[in-house]
Amino acid sequence: MSLPLTFHPALSRPDLLAPPVTETLQVLPWADQVRVAAIDPALADTAQFCAAYGSTLEESVNCVVIAAKRGGDVTYAACMVAATTRANVNGLARQHLGARKASFGQVDVVTSLTGMEYGGITPIGLPASWAVLVDDLVAKIPSVVIGSGIRGSKLWLPGSLLAELPSAEILPGLGVEAG
Repeated sequence: MSLPLTFHPALSRPDLLAPPVTETLQVLPWADQVRVAAIDPALADTAQFCAAYGSTLEESVNCVVIAAKRGGDVTYAACMVAATTRANVNGLARQHLGARKASFGQVDVVTSLTGMEYGGITPIGLPASWAVLVDDLVAKIPSVVIGSGIRGSKLWLPGSLLAELPSAEILPGLGVEAG
């Protein structure tokens, strides 16, 4: 048996969103298509969330924050990939960003820069200078589940809207088979 979820229009429940997420949704023309539901923060990690709430990995999308380095410059980006895949960080993402090296962003740095909780980071509300790289398969998913900026809730929205974020780019092949 799955735990119940109660959906709300996201902007009607700012208590379930990190402040940068609320601020960004307030200016997005499609914010009315974003729903939010409270979850147990201890079950925020994708596999645990899916098992507890009856969601599928196929509709779950992970936001992987990377630090791309070239010389002394560090550029941050978010990679949006289906939970059934892993982000091609050291190949496609690194090359696309023109970096010599790419790695996962350090937790304390990323949470400080985003104003979001680790395990709930979402592309909605990231700093404007960050690229949001969206795997083409994610943009085709009718309804995706992503973080809300906090561990205590999740967002639901059409996957195509992730590609409409101001700093988003569709990057075919960003998500590669896990394993």
